[in-house]
Amino acid sequence: MLQRQAAAGEPLVWLSSMGLATGIAMVIFLLGLILVNGISVFWPKRVVQLQVSEDGSERQLIGEIVKKQKQATSGDQEWQLYTANRDAFGHSFVYVPEAAIGEQSQPLDILKIERLEFGSVFGRALRIEQADAEPISLVGEADDPQLQEFVDEATALRAEVTEIEKSEIGRVNNRIERLKRKPANSAITAELASLTGEYEALAQKARKLRDLATQTHLIYEISDGRERSVAIGHIVSFYRPNAMGLSARCGRFLHNAKVFLLDAPREANTEGGVFPAIFGTVIMTIFMSLAVTPFGVITAIYLHEYARTGPLLTSVRIAVNNLAGVPSIVFGVFGLGFFVYFVGGGIDRLFFADTLPTPTFGTGGILWASLTLSLLTVPVVIVAAEEALSAVPRGTREAALACGASKWQTIQRVILPASLPGILTGMILAMARGAGEVAPLMLVGVVKLAPSLAINSSYPFVHLDQKFMHLGFHIYDLGFQSPDSEAALPMVFATTLLLIVVVVVLNLAGILVRDRLRRKYAGSTF
Repeated sequence: MLQRQAAAGEPLVWLSSMGLATGIAMVIFLLGLILVNGISVFWPKRVVQLQVSEDGSERQLIGEIVKKQKQATSGDQEWQLYTANRDAFGHSFVYVPEAAIGEQSQPLDILKIERLEFGSVFGRALRIEQADAEPISLVGEADDPQLQEFVDEATALRAEVTEIEKSEIGRVNNRIERLKRKPANSAITAELASLTGEYEALAQKARKLRDLATQTHLIYEISDGRERSVAIGHIVSFYRPNAMGLSARCGRFLHNAKVFLLDAPREANTEGGVFPAIFGTVIMTIFMSLAVTPFGVITAIYLHEYARTGPLLTSVRIAVNNLAGVPSIVFGVFGLGFFVYFVGGGIDRLFFADTLPTPTFGTGGILWASLTLSLLTVPVVIVAAEEALSAVPRGTREAALACGASKWQTIQRVILPASLPGILTGMILAMARGAGEVAPLMLVGVVKLAPSLAINSSYPFVHLDQKFMHLGFHIYDLGFQSPDSEAALPMVFATTLLLIVVVVVLNLAGILVRDRLRRKYAGSTF
């Protein structure tokens, strides 16, 4: 019986199915781990107040419980507490032995204040101090609307400053840069003087608004009893975690997720949002797809329809297959040398000589990053396009030729439309690989922080020479370059989850287009 099963290959079938099941389980476990840890970043946690007795002294700690674990040396249980107030304590996390913890409570009057700098704050609000008015005492939750009014006013002032700096000052700067590239004459000199005066007036207006936003201060008390001060203009938001019900906590969850998706990063990328990175990833992937698809399809058409079988064709196919196995960092080095230094440097010498030695296209940018990744992914598109061309029935070609169509007309109007679903499959695979690459981008355009988007309202609107942010590099930066790696760990999971979602959405868009084309050309064989 066993011999017959072995001869029929059943043990190998079961072994293959076990391997497949194990792989699927590992993928599900990994995605579940990323999902749980990524979503938990946005959920508002309870804040505990602990009385700790260590070495004959007592102290009070306020913070969020991050995890409970055993000490590596003694094996005793210890708690990791996120205490915030990094500017006051010099750290954001502390480990407390469980045996030293006495009284525990969750006071309702504890505020969590999110700041523009130095992370969050845990404390009790005491009063609001204004420059030309009496201090306003804050007792508890009843005074939160009054504090919120001050925060809203300061937020509106910050938004006005941002609008002035990005739109108005940016527009003036662009005009100044364009004028500097023209031959100097009296009219240009006069216009430059006028624009310089306009720039200084706008800069002074922005400084006044920024000073106005920081004149009012919130005084609060931290866990060790000290009073601390924070400018109202530096407060992003505040809430009382322990006083929130389920509906309020759900609302805060949605608010945090919205901030993460739509805001720019702050505090060394460990807080705020990742919108510039989302935008950079999507735009770079789209540009890469627009660059790689025509080259891949043209190459596939030549190899399949025109090239004669021989040593040259064999060599090209071997080269394409070997190109798919080259490490991605090698493409980054090639892109840096060829696209950035050779092509970009040549463009600068021909068209932007007056701005040298400051490079315009002779430095990393979203255009060179897209072209570098298109080279990385072009073998995938070539192979998929060739397979799609091969799948078109021979009778279809012969029928077109018999009707008097030329070879190119047959390819253009019959073969290519019927091959589009397969070609899109190759493009989808290329997008999936290109969107997650990081190593080449570190050499040809991606940066830690680039709040200005590559497509904006400033002329010429599409800035292909501009550096950009990328979700993959953002994850690397948070995980390995962050000054506070423990504080950045939750954002690593959240950004990883977002990158997976972005890749899935891009792939689904391609799959939907491919399925529509398949239904349109249902009579063909794919």
